[in-house]
Amino acid sequence: MAPLIGITTDCGRTALGTRRYESACAYARAVAAAGGVPVLLAQETGCIASYLELCRGFLFTGGDDPRMELFGRGLTTAPQAHPMDEGRQRFEMALLEALATHRDRPVLGICWGMQLMALMAGGILHQHLPEVLGPAAEEHRGNKPHGVVITAPASVLFAGQGELDSSVVSCHHQAVDSPGTLRIAARAPDQVIEAIDDPQRRFYAGVQWHPERREDGPLNLGVISAFVAAAAGR
Repeated sequence: MAPLIGITTDCGRTALGTRRYESACAYARAVAAAGGVPVLLAQETGCIASYLELCRGFLFTGGDDPRMELFGRGLTTAPQAHPMDEGRQRFEMALLEALATHRDRPVLGICWGMQLMALMAGGILHQHLPEVLGPAAEEHRGNKPHGVVITAPASVLFAGQGELDSSVVSCHHQAVDSPGTLRIAARAPDQVIEAIDDPQRRFYAGVQWHPERREDGPLNLGVISAFVAAAAGR
């Protein structure tokens, strides 16, 4: 049986101001193309135990910028940030905390999802990449293609996939400065951290780029396929 993959959702509003759950179709389509069954998760903390019983893997999707104060440690949100819905952030923080006691469940974080994994592991962010890279930060915006330099070739993200020479697309103005207790698995040519993982867990990894937005190459659908295969026990 194909594994059920829980996919986190965003929180938007209708024209009348009513809150609603949202998700880019590309996430579910990529999971389905990789052989998984996508399940969009409502942001209900009380349902987390049931989600853990139901789903064999969890995909943390992209989104707006984190509210840094929720992590404690004296962190503050930068004035350039576009803070995400607080309810979404609290739910995903609680889900990641729960997954810490279910280490057999594969986890893949994309963009904000990777940043959350780093923050929950004690890491910190560059909250406004132009302050670090200057005008070159635009290379990480607008789905512009760029290369990736693998620094941990044995990572579950890349192992067994053969040739990894393919480009990726990104859209972010924040980036991981330090991944805390996690390992750096890849960087962009400009040294921005592009992938992180925990080699002590079966599959616990994040990528800064958006693999669901391209179907070509091992760094795109290949990453999601590796994640779904892990959820399937392969």
